[in-house]
Amino acid sequence: MDKHTIGIGGQQIAYAQTEGTGPAIIFVHGNSASAGTWDRVMAGPIGQQHHCLALDLPGHGDSPPAADRADYSLPGYAAVVAGFARETGAEDAVIVGWSLGGHIVIEAAPALPSAAGFVIFGTPPVASAAQMGEAFLPNPAMNVGFTSDVTPQAALDYASSFTAAGSPLPPDRFVPDILRTDGTAREALFESIGQGRFADELAIVTALDRPLAILHGAGEQLVSLDYLRGLTLPSLWRGEVQVIEGAGHAPHQETPAAFAALLAGFIADLA
Repeated sequence: MDKHTIGIGGQQIAYAQTEGTGPAIIFVHGNSASAGTWDRVMAGPIGQQHHCLALDLPGHGDSPPAADRADYSLPGYAAVVAGFARETGAEDAVIVGWSLGGHIVIEAAPALPSAAGFVIFGTPPVASAAQMGEAFLPNPAMNVGFTSDVTPQAALDYASSFTAAGSPLPPDRFVPDILRTDGTAREALFESIGQGRFADELAIVTALDRPLAILHGAGEQLVSLDYLRGLTLPSLWRGEVQVIEGAGHAPHQETPAAFAALLAGFIADLA
């Protein structure tokens, strides 16, 4: 994988890419993560066969903090993702988002009219903040994702909510990214959600004219499968949520082969 930096709307964005020549895939990481979260997928057949691009959102990974606090919001991040697709010539890519990254992908979808399709996981689409109590499972560790100052122990508690019970993947794998993230990114994101600064995600996914795959780890600790299954989504790939056994909130790291197989199947069906 090669590492690069590109300017998007005055913001320097770091990203990794593979040299595969097949259809492009853009990967968008979650809250307090980085492009490195996709390494296990991009290092395998997906990265060899496709031109994969994984960006570091502002204030995450190798991307510097956002110049404007307001950019730490779903609209701010969505503008970065849409700009990234344009500037890298990957406007027709499959766009994949994990957790917060999935919400960003949904918000960005109207600005990505040429995208081939969308894949989200760890992401329950909501119409308003009032629906979050139904869409997410009660887990106090989630509060860390909206806290500016995070201790190593709090980071580990947060990371432990990403994996299924009994998962062989050590949760401390996620801790360096959590501690490295600009704390203002978490705090400002929470403020922006409280202010209602995000789109009606249900309206967007209901109106999508391109395929949408929703993946879900069977041992998910943060997102409600019942909520996802209760949604009516005309463009839902294969007509149902794809459940991945042996995984929790992070199947791309817990069960990368199973995750990659579903992603490859989605891309094959697009063709």
